[in-house]
Amino acid sequence: MRHDPHSYADDLQPRTRHLELDLRPDFEKHTLRAVTTLHLSEPGQGPFDLDTRGLAIETVDVPDGAPVRFELAREDPILGARLRVHLPEGTRAIRIRSTASRDATALQWLEPAQTAGKKRPFLYSQCQPIHARSLLPLQDTPAIRITYRARLHAPEGVRPLMAAARRGPGEFEMPEPIPPYLIAFAVGDLESRELSPRSAVWAEPSVVGDAAWEFAGIEAVIAAAEGLFGDYAWERFDVLVLPPSFPYGGMENPRLAFLTPSIVAGDRSLVNVVAHELAHAWTGNLVTNLSANDFWLNEGFTVYAERRILEALEGRDRSELHAAVGRQDLSNALRRFEARPELTRLRNDLAGIDPDEAYSTVPYEKGYLLLRHLEETVGRTRWDAFLRDYLDRFRFQSLATQDFLDFLEKRLPGVVERAGVLRYVDSPGIPHDAPVARAERLDRLLARAAKNEVPERADPTELLLYLNALRTPLRETCEEVEARYRIRARRSLELRTAFAVAQLRAGMPEGAEEARKIALGIGRMKFLRALYTELQARPATREKARKIFEEARGTYHPIAAQVIESILRG
Repeated sequence: MRHDPHSYADDLQPRTRHLELDLRPDFEKHTLRAVTTLHLSEPGQGPFDLDTRGLAIETVDVPDGAPVRFELAREDPILGARLRVHLPEGTRAIRIRSTASRDATALQWLEPAQTAGKKRPFLYSQCQPIHARSLLPLQDTPAIRITYRARLHAPEGVRPLMAAARRGPGEFEMPEPIPPYLIAFAVGDLESRELSPRSAVWAEPSVVGDAAWEFAGIEAVIAAAEGLFGDYAWERFDVLVLPPSFPYGGMENPRLAFLTPSIVAGDRSLVNVVAHELAHAWTGNLVTNLSANDFWLNEGFTVYAERRILEALEGRDRSELHAAVGRQDLSNALRRFEARPELTRLRNDLAGIDPDEAYSTVPYEKGYLLLRHLEETVGRTRWDAFLRDYLDRFRFQSLATQDFLDFLEKRLPGVVERAGVLRYVDSPGIPHDAPVARAERLDRLLARAAKNEVPERADPTELLLYLNALRTPLRETCEEVEARYRIRARRSLELRTAFAVAQLRAGMPEGAEEARKIALGIGRMKFLRALYTELQARPATREKARKIFEEARGTYHPIAAQVIESILRG
């Protein structure tokens, strides 16, 4: 029985409860040798199925050295290859020696020239959603949570880090049970700066000072989150600013969140990304989706939590502006999936679909709209009590959408029907009564965008909202925006990307050149998807898109490169 369509893990077989890892990256061959010891939740016997992708399996034995029979099946293009181990009676642990190939989808190897310091190589992992199997043989499903201890070897001159508690040089432990996609590490020329007694920022030496200034207020963010959702359960909230090729805005790896350098904007305007990754400490890491079919349980809850944190820190109007930007992103995602509306539901059946291909802002923003709708239906006081109850009840557990619905009905009887929850969960698109963001400045900005009038004053968030709202911008509008706000000279890639898209829509050659500069300098998929989509949408710039990709491809993470290839295929 397989309840996760993206894993070979069988619910009738034993579960892994703990991993012991010995990891040896080879920076010359771009391979990762691993010794993985899987400790089982109960004594096993017979077939035991694990997930792998592109792994060379060398030996399988029990810890005393007795060999164990195994078979590696043919690779499936989405799931990888099933590793079936035949457990002797009473087996409590098995040890597997394997090597991850240079094409492992969870890894990006960077040459010194691809780093900020240009002196030493860099390696980092990114396992969400189903890429941990390209590092290690394991039950790669969020339904099965594990603890682990690890030894991460590194050559002289670079520092190994893991998203876990540091127990010694190159030694780490994750004492809390996590889904496998949260196993994360990095090896590079890294330094740290303390931000508070329980938080530090790590980055390359030339970046760490700017990053420490950008995130100086992180303790206030943690305190605001604790005031809303309860005590922080992971001891420390350190952050690692990765090189530009990192494909996401952030990754919520517990104890060491990974962040894109694109949020080091020099104006502290993108604290929402930090708030989002911190919020995952409760919504995603503490309570996790059972499979990719229920991804909104991670991301919808986290966007909701992020905006509650922003409201506590900066006021309701500011969080509403971010909600309005999110609604713009959601509208773009709905247009992207016009031919596949089933992918705009919250509860999905993604069997046979690569979760990276289905990835969008829908579970984030539509999930947020559902939770905000529930808050407005029952009132904030009752809703906040429900949230605390929910986070306590499912602490360190993984659940499906139906588990949430059952708990919602139990704690708030009748609300599922009264709020029309299933319209959000099981129907495509956005219900007609979905909440609408309201802020004093919002309507004026949107009205100006509709008339191609440039606002006289706008902070970074307001300017981003305005640029995203320019559906049919004129050349004159873009020229006035640049003259007034000097966007191309800013560090904020959020603003520069939105402005390049506006220029492309206005038919300006400058937009294609700005898109090239951004695409050559950053690997964050949010920006790349927007830029390549606009370039590909216009006959005049399609060839430019292909040339940019050919030039930049070697700097992109494998996940990002795969997404861009699908865009360029149309």
